Amino acid sequence: MEFSTANCSATDKNRIWAQTLSETYFPLSAECHNVSEFEGTLSSWSLGILGLSQMECDGVLYHRKRSHFANEKDSSLLITIPHKGDVHFKQASRDTRCGPGGFLVERGDMPYEFWHGKRNKLWVLKVPTASVRSRLGATDRLGSLTFDGTTGVGAYFMGAVRNTIECIDEINSAGRDMAGQHLLELLCLSMRSDDRILDSHSSTIRAAHLQRAEQFIRDNLANPNLNSQLVAESCGISLRYLQQLFAENDHSIVGYIRDKRLTRCDEALKIANDTSTVAQIAHKWGFYDHAQFCKHYRKRFGCTPTDTRRQSRSDAITGGDPQLI
Repeated sequence: MEFSTANCSATDKNRIWAQTLSETYFPLSAECHNVSEFEGTLSSWSLGILGLSQMECDGVLYHRKRSHFANEKDSSLLITIPHKGDVHFKQASRDTRCGPGGFLVERGDMPYEFWHGKRNKLWVLKVPTASVRSRLGATDRLGSLTFDGTTGVGAYFMGAVRNTIECIDEINSAGRDMAGQHLLELLCLSMRSDDRILDSHSSTIRAAHLQRAEQFIRDNLANPNLNSQLVAESCGISLRYLQQLFAENDHSIVGYIRDKRLTRCDEALKIANDTSTVAQIAHKWGFYDHAQFCKHYRKRFGCTPTDTRRQSRSDAITGGDPQLI
């Protein structure tokens, strides 16, 4: 999608800009600093389960209010990469800013304010919260955090975003799906390498053991031999102790593994150009009883795996507009 305020009247710019961003990311409101002179452009692309956009606009303040997400079932994270100047972000008790060379994480399931006073250019990734959670664990600690994108994996991630945008017109739909998966993995890898992510909830030995066990599970979901005993042995603790740790957090080990595997299956089913069968996807992520997989999937997502695949392929054809079916 390509959009510009160039042809909008001064009185409509604020409303139309807010509406365009709401359709691209999720519902929010916007207050342009100088409505009569405000200019903004937005380009957005679908990368499978991810959304990628590039915008350039004058100073603006965005509000994400509780009423905006009161009826949303699935939450998302926005990953914002500024280029020309700092952006400011306030969510919950955190007030931060991010400048060129870094990237900012915004939680869509909580109210926030986001602003920049002068003209800026931004790259923005819209990422399903469930996809990040299946790789990093709880995402409640991510909101308002900024990450370095100048060295290590962070720089690799930023470079991958840049290359994707520069080459997007030459990438077919199947390639865009794969590019989205690649960016998702790099994003999570770059955040995982930050001590604030792995250590923020590890103030006690028991919490540290649980976090290590959960990360081992998330890293080994495709392993057909993944089970409670393997997790305990890999973490150097007894099976009974491991079971106690999960029970204290209202989980079972088997249920935790199944939940993360279901998320990965759901991701794969939403990739319209994936030629794998539903059974092959389920098998890849450790489900060897197809009937049981379908039962658990329906209970988790409220529809069958076939329904999800059919809808994703329909959306790829129509762009998500039901009137074009």
